[in-house]
Amino acid sequence: MTMILEERDYRIKAGYVADFLEKYQALGLPVQREHLGEPHGFFVSDVGELNHVVSMWRYADMIERAEKRSRMLTDQRWPGYLASIKGLIDVQTIRILIPTTFSALR
Repeated sequence: MTMILEERDYRIKAGYVADFLEKYQALGLPVQREHLGEPHGFFVSDVGELNHVVSMWRYADMIERAEKRSRMLTDQRWPGYLASIKGLIDVQTIRILIPTTFSALR
């Protein structure tokens, strides 16, 4: 099977994007890097619907994704990070993207 990308889109409450990013960079990202590796991309919206933070994570397949995320969720630091961002996220959307046969990301 071809690799997959996980797109995680968080709509942050207006006025709190900088606060969310600061807490994520200090508390969430180190845990994710340890268990998931480097994000494939990390973005904020600048035009159109604002207050979105989007991350992209690359995995070999759904099995690798499940194994890595399972290990991350058992990390003792993760609940502290989640508590620090409680109330900052309005909506979270997760999509699994599969590259087309002609995609440069295959």
